[in-house]
Amino acid sequence: MNTQTSLDTSGLGGHPKGLATLFFTELWERFSYYGMRAILVLYMVAPVANGGLAFDTKTAASIYGTYTMSVYLMSLPGGLIADRILGARLAVLLGGIIIACGHFTMVFSSLPFFYTGLVLIACGTGLLKPNISTMVGSLYGENDPRRDSGFSIFYMGINIGAVLAPLVCGYLAQSEGFKQWLTSKGFDPISSWHWGFGAAGVGMTLGLIVYLAHRQRLAHIGQMRRKAKNVTGAAAHPPLTSAEWKRVGAIFVFFLFTILFWAAYEQKGASLNLFADRLVRTEAFGMKFPSSWLQSMTAFFVIILAPLFSMLWVRMGERQPSSPAKFTFGLLFIGLGYLLMIPAAMLTASGKISPLWLVGLYFFEVVGEMCLSPVGLSTVTKLAPARVLGIMMGVWFLAASLGNKLAGYFAGFFNANDTGALTTLYGSIAVGLLIAAGILAALTPAIRRLMGNVH
Repeated sequence: MNTQTSLDTSGLGGHPKGLATLFFTELWERFSYYGMRAILVLYMVAPVANGGLAFDTKTAASIYGTYTMSVYLMSLPGGLIADRILGARLAVLLGGIIIACGHFTMVFSSLPFFYTGLVLIACGTGLLKPNISTMVGSLYGENDPRRDSGFSIFYMGINIGAVLAPLVCGYLAQSEGFKQWLTSKGFDPISSWHWGFGAAGVGMTLGLIVYLAHRQRLAHIGQMRRKAKNVTGAAAHPPLTSAEWKRVGAIFVFFLFTILFWAAYEQKGASLNLFADRLVRTEAFGMKFPSSWLQSMTAFFVIILAPLFSMLWVRMGERQPSSPAKFTFGLLFIGLGYLLMIPAAMLTASGKISPLWLVGLYFFEVVGEMCLSPVGLSTVTKLAPARVLGIMMGVWFLAASLGNKLAGYFAGFFNANDTGALTTLYGSIAVGLLIAAGILAALTPAIRRLMGNVH
């Protein structure tokens, strides 16, 4: 690790200056992703007369799960391409361009354009997502105590984009006020979904502008690694040591439990999105709001809690919980959140319920998220051997990929007209998460031995 890089304190809060560039690039990329995702399932199940695709719930949930799985699955080849061919810096740029093209493709109202857009966004995100996180890790030395704090700040940037995205794209896609404006300007109001998709493309374009405008701050990181040559001229690839294999093993254990976390967390774009649209009173202070706006709540809570958790980890220093313990807390809190959905589902038998039930769930989800997701990103950059860091970051996002597909599968059981089915769906998720937290707590001593001197 470059010593100058590890000692760079010229940026915000004593962090490297490049963190701000990556912060705002990722902010706008996540705006594009979460903006489109906030309306994706709703668009698929909406009747043709309302501009939708009229898919049934199971089909829409399956497509949602496959798409969101593919977004993260493409991180594997994306990490490999960056490691072997492009370097992380160029991979992020090309990925952003492809993502923007995907969103703008979905502006057009036809199934071929719809599916093409999904494919382009998945491919572009595969190039951008793992490699921008790798670049954040490269800003810090191996034992730099600011690393977890830096990833928490970076994670807050993600969620600023995520809190704005449903508000903007959801308003354009769903609100009656915007549809009336379209009508007054001579546009077909049922095309409002595609204005939401277009706004997501504008967000990614802004991210690319930020990235290019401040690219000099990243000049010392993200290059393709030069391969060492042996005496015969072939590239030398020394095998992993025993200690390195143990660290890879620890990443694999975290990988398994992270799948379960994301399978529950990503319900908010799938079954919880439909729950909010059909079973929740979407009004506040006498005013109606688009149901997709509730998806901003998790990101809103992250914006509040991310600085607090960042300061907490720094203040605790060496006394902070180990990575396995933080993961356990993550599973525990999201499990407690889903316990709230059991009485919430039962109450729907009497009509639409208060949005505060979902707000409560999302708060517990975020407490769990802050213990697991940014910590997970940081942990992988610490545990993964440097020569396979991009690949291992891709493996990390594979956990999110499988979790998203599982989320789509679970969402297929959503039935707004069957209180018992809703109670079973969310109760099963809650129990599964709490059991997983108990198992991980029991495994923590063994995982810490695999991690060696990494805390």
